[in-house]
Amino acid sequence: MLGLGRSRHRFTTATAVFGLLVAGVAVQASAAAPAAAATPHRILFDNAHAETAGNADWIISTSQPDPLGQDSSPSAETDWTGALSSWGVALQKTGDYSLKTLPSGSSLAYGGSTATDLSNFDTLVLPEPNTLFTTAEKTAIMTFVKNGGGLFMVSDHTGADRNSDGEDAVEILNDLMTNNSVDSTDPFGFSIDTLDVSSGYPAAISDSTDAVLHGSFGTVTKSLIADGTTATLKPADNSAVKGLVYRSGYSGNTGAFFATSTFGSGRVAFWGDSSPIDDGTGQSGNTLYDGWNDTGATNAALALNATEWLAGGSSSGGGGGGGGTCTAAQLLANPGFESGNTSWTATSGVITNSSSEAARTGSYKAWLNGYGSANTDTLSQAVTIPSGCAATLNFYLHVDTAETTTSTAYDTLKAQVLNSSGTVLSTLATYSNLNAASGYTLRSFDLSSYAGQTVTVKFTGTEGSTLQTSFVLDDTALNVS
Repeated sequence: MLGLGRSRHRFTTATAVFGLLVAGVAVQASAAAPAAAATPHRILFDNAHAETAGNADWIISTSQPDPLGQDSSPSAETDWTGALSSWGVALQKTGDYSLKTLPSGSSLAYGGSTATDLSNFDTLVLPEPNTLFTTAEKTAIMTFVKNGGGLFMVSDHTGADRNSDGEDAVEILNDLMTNNSVDSTDPFGFSIDTLDVSSGYPAAISDSTDAVLHGSFGTVTKSLIADGTTATLKPADNSAVKGLVYRSGYSGNTGAFFATSTFGSGRVAFWGDSSPIDDGTGQSGNTLYDGWNDTGATNAALALNATEWLAGGSSSGGGGGGGGTCTAAQLLANPGFESGNTSWTATSGVITNSSSEAARTGSYKAWLNGYGSANTDTLSQAVTIPSGCAATLNFYLHVDTAETTTSTAYDTLKAQVLNSSGTVLSTLATYSNLNAASGYTLRSFDLSSYAGQTVTVKFTGTEGSTLQTSFVLDDTALNVS
């Protein structure tokens, strides 16, 4: 029987103080979910960040936001005007995609009411942005992905400052990943290299199960570098990161020319050059290169398969559970912890009815950390998600801290999905002392891609040497339908 007195949590404060309701906390507290993946898949191409500066013409059509205004039934890439028109027309012709462009002069937003708000889309394409994203835009992008959206980042070589504002795509995309209010602790598990690789045909890895390399649009064998860059992978920060195409002579964590990852419930793709998506045609006066149709590469298949994967359209993941029928159910045993340690594997004392931290409902909850000294707590449960099911993991989280910083994550809680061998399949989210706030906040993640598998939902709390942070979970659920 669990005792009521718990001296290990004697440092706890009842509510979060010290002005921690800053922008980052507000974003993490958002329970807004992106629109569910559907057919047609909704793709937003960005043109609000100087994507047509200089010789660039990274648009699918001059008709914006709706390319159908130029031609409602395009059959050839010249029916739409732009160096990305081949990409857009190929998607449009399938009948499975709804495409829009964020016009110049607009801003990226999430959770608003405009037609181009990210909540209306499944995937955002950033084709070599050339102006920095604002703080609000970075919050919007990261929250969109965290809540289930797809993000396609296309870079170019360092120094490709097409509008001479002192920023290039390498700096802009790295800034998005390292200087945002949602998660700046290497959320995607890679950084973009400060390089200018003049030429080459990077080769794809051998993986017949990868939906990006072997998708419905064809098999990827090689890509193209015509002044581009690569990425350095950091799987210790995000185990989901994966290099798919590598610069010649490189492998593993260095020289990745095309990479994928996940963040929260969303998916991420990175490409190190804009030349592969350039179809050689665009607005008058631009100097363009036809990388899309380069016979030495399979760039079209790579772009289109990746778009499908990001939007959740591939059979191996995304918004669907693989088809078929599903009986609606809640799968987690003892979801509110009211039966004590039953069905959960947890560090001693984590599941408790201590009155020092209130449960959201009932008397029991899972209380990780809160010592005010260096320690690690874990909480996990294995569950089988039936084939053919859409699955959503929900839990309520309260973060209480004595830390006073508004910028440094000293104490963290990771929510992860592991396979039966204990390998981390995805880090759904990382919370910290910066997310401290009064009350509980609902967190939701799409686990549909694990339909047909037995997985373990695991929470790992890590606390530093001084000043407590408590991560308190209650009312968990893994709902399938």
